Amino acid sequence: MSLEKHSLLKEFPDHHHTIRHLKMNDKHFEKLFDRYHEIDHEVFQIERGTKATEDSYLEGLKLERVQLKDTLFALLQKEEATQ
Repeated sequence: MSLEKHSLLKEFPDHHHTIRHLKMNDKHFEKLFDRYHEIDHEVFQIERGTKATEDSYLEGLKLERVQLKDTLFALLQKEEATQ
């Protein structure tokens, strides 16, 4: 298995300007963005064996990461529709 981080800039390369804008101007987006990256970092640490945990905990983190990613993408789309 190839281990990699899933940064939002890597996941949504066409939206980097909007991501930057929202991070600087929208506290809700910034909070979700930061939580997404905290989870992504923890998942990466677990998957590479640096941190031990139960499989159910890891799966819960991955589910939360996907939900956050979906929410963040919806916020990106909403912002871009208003520009």
